[in-house]
Amino acid sequence: MYAFAFQRPKSLADAVTAIGAEEDGKLLGGGQTLLPTLKQRLAQPSALIDLSAVPELKGITEAAGGLTIGAFTRHAEVAHSATVARVIPALASLAEGIGDRQVRNMGTLGGSIANSDPAADYPSAVVGLKATVKTDRRDIAGDDFFTGMFETALEPGEVIVSVHFPKPDKAAYAKFRNPASRYAVVGVFVAVFGSEVRVAVTGAGPSVFRLPSFEAALAGNFSAAALDGLTVDADGLNADLHASAEYRAHLVGVMAKRAVTAAG
Repeated sequence: MYAFAFQRPKSLADAVTAIGAEEDGKLLGGGQTLLPTLKQRLAQPSALIDLSAVPELKGITEAAGGLTIGAFTRHAEVAHSATVARVIPALASLAEGIGDRQVRNMGTLGGSIANSDPAADYPSAVVGLKATVKTDRRDIAGDDFFTGMFETALEPGEVIVSVHFPKPDKAAYAKFRNPASRYAVVGVFVAVFGSEVRVAVTGAGPSVFRLPSFEAALAGNFSAAALDGLTVDADGLNADLHASAEYRAHLVGVMAKRAVTAAG
């Protein structure tokens, strides 16, 4: 690692001040991505701003017809929350499938979505559940938050405070995971809000994306059979040693059907 300053603010206001005062400061959540990046000397921040002592960033609350989850809430807390299991069980199930036990007990919701890893699970829930990302400055619609691979709508020094997830009528998440990292080779989140159906895909492309053709088919007939004959264009999808773009395109259809079946 390179040398850097370390700060642990005790309030959101102090955290905002601290990150704003640094030329190249980095906010530290669970550190599941940032710390390995530092160890590999791929980043050289002037300071790390540790958010673990900021109370405004923690907690799970049932509010406004859904759930508001603090940015520093760890994956394991979401997975094991009785409130999440009752209000949006698909979200608890998704969190339980993130990484391994160590990752779930250290990683945070805010850190996951701020990193915008193309294979992360949470982005599909943010988009699929038409969530709102709340920062110290504004509210950002989930559809507008992820802008590309490792890129978001966040401005320099902007701090994610919480994410609000509206309660769907039904929802489910299905993923084909990498057996080593348990990242999503392809993951599909399906949610129903009245007559609206949302299908959000992670792992397959540079960033999470929706499938309008799948959504339209499911709006008319919410069943796996409604997706028969629908295909996904492999152009622009990810290709690596784990799966080709064509295989990922095929998996999108498979995982979408599994999610629909699980949602009922």
